[in-house]
Amino acid sequence: MNRQQLEHILRASAAITGADEFIVIGSQSILGPFPDAPPDLLDSIEADLYSLRSRDDANLIDGTIGEGSAFHQTFGYYAHGVAEETANLPDGWKDRLIPVRGPDTNGATGLRLDAHDLAVSKLIAGGEADAAFVSVMLRHQLADPDLLRSRLATTRVESAVRAAAEARLARLAAESDRRPDP
Repeated sequence: MNRQQLEHILRASAAITGADEFIVIGSQSILGPFPDAPPDLLDSIEADLYSLRSRDDANLIDGTIGEGSAFHQTFGYYAHGVAEETANLPDGWKDRLIPVRGPDTNGATGLRLDAHDLAVSKLIAGGEADAAFVSVMLRHQLADPDLLRSRLATTRVESAVRAAAEARLARLAAESDRRPDP
């Protein structure tokens, strides 16, 4: 998904819900700090977002422009309405949101995660795709391992989950150090 497609999702989400602010918390949030992110970070055809208006908006988004919808079939990408609790994020993440608004959003604002907060949520989630995403961020120097460690320390999760995320980061950082620059 590219930034134009994400802005289309924001515009459609606003039209469906009547809300004008949405937090994008999934991988497409990378388009906030890095609108021209490397292509291997833009493979997803799904944007995870929620409105600041109402928790019920997630159901409206899923039902209207979600996976399998006419929107998805027409455009080849879709929105996934989620809740704030969907991602584990470091303390202070809301203060670092990156607002994006333009003619293609038709007045809607997409608040995207800071790249390091996004990477922390991926490290904690711990899936293979999440680790691959962080690996690409590190390889392209879009995230700093030291700042990621610091942010992990302020993320409210169980100690075993934090330890697994820290180990994952250590492995990914070591692997990115052994790869040639992009």
